[in-house]
Amino acid sequence: MSDLAEFRARGRQAVLSGRATYDTPPVEGARRWGAAGVLRPRGEVVERLTALAATVDAPGHWVHGGATLHITFRSLEPYRADIPADDPLRRTYAEVLAEAAAGLPPARLRLRGVSPHPGGVLVHGRPRDGTLEALRERFARGLESRGVRDLDHGRRRDLWYVSLVHFAGPLRDPGRIVAWCDAHAGADFGTAELASAEIVRFALTGGRVTVHSLGTAALDGGTAGGPRARAQTVAVSARSGTKR
Repeated sequence: MSDLAEFRARGRQAVLSGRATYDTPPVEGARRWGAAGVLRPRGEVVERLTALAATVDAPGHWVHGGATLHITFRSLEPYRADIPADDPLRRTYAEVLAEAAAGLPPARLRLRGVSPHPGGVLVHGRPRDGTLEALRERFARGLESRGVRDLDHGRRRDLWYVSLVHFAGPLRDPGRIVAWCDAHAGADFGTAELASAEIVRFALTGGRVTVHSLGTAALDGGTAGGPRARAQTVAVSARSGTKR
């Protein structure tokens, strides 16, 4: 089997055998849902993902769609409900992100295949170029050079994905979730062109996860200005609290 086929098989087995895990509403200092480095797809790909996620029968669980859909390239810190504009770590994240993104072209990620896993349901991503890996490595080096230790602790992400569902409690009918995933195992959402990277924080609002941008950097191959200009722009955005 391919790696993705093995991942899907393990996920099916975990959910069907009662070994699913679930998230609880984040509280201050929790290791889940803290600030992170992400990329958010746009356009028709998002519409397709959102439309499919809306069909899953998962009452009480966190179903994602629209601007909530994202690809994580770095988990940064434990949960903080408020990260002010003048927060030193927030400024550092933005500066490192600008440096990491400088000169990189948009990332292209083919999104195909739905899989269950112990904590929810995801769509697999296959990079079409080297941008995601370069961004991840540059960002990690930038944090390390500043002495910032993040929650990934040097872990290398070997799977790229978009989560459609996070389980938020025990599963009443695991077989139904798995059957839905099986029915969409080959779903093809197309190729997402990811033209920016962000530092974000998450919040749970009305039973749904929301995503709030703390700083953005363009992936445009350097056409929007040199690294210094872009670093200054992102740092100003982070300090002002501007959302993009």
